[in-house]
Amino acid sequence: MKHWLPVSTACLMAALAALAGLLTAAAAYGYFASGGSGTGAGGTATMQTVTVATAGTPSTPLFPGGTGDVVFSVTNPNNFTVSLVSVSGSGTITPDAGHSGCTTTGVSLNVPSADLPVSIPANTAQTIDLPGAASMSSASLSACQGATFNIPITIAVLSS
Repeated sequence: MKHWLPVSTACLMAALAALAGLLTAAAAYGYFASGGSGTGAGGTATMQTVTVATAGTPSTPLFPGGTGDVVFSVTNPNNFTVSLVSVSGSGTITPDAGHSGCTTTGVSLNVPSADLPVSIPANTAQTIDLPGAASMSSASLSACQGATFNIPITIAVLSS
């Protein structure tokens, strides 16, 4: 016949606390006393060229003494998001073929810094609308009325 001794709740709690303390101490010792070595390898992806894909139709038309939108599409073929950080002019601004008499366009590009950067998600083409980025001086010829202008640009992007 077995005899059970009555155990008080306080004794039981003290024993459990002591056991928990020993387990914690053993885990801490194992963590700080362990060591190891090994080798690893890693690599980086090569950024593919992000391109200006198409020109778009501005929502604000250009007129002498005013400003208008510059709209274009950027294609990001990479598997990661990139940020469009700058847009600059890269050539002579010309009118469409139907406006050959528009020899002095008076059109210039001025990209507001507040419009950049723009995030372009991975593997997408995104339309960019830069409000007021094109301006037309009052020196523009009357033959430029109704013209659409080709504004060559260069873009710069950074991986995000």
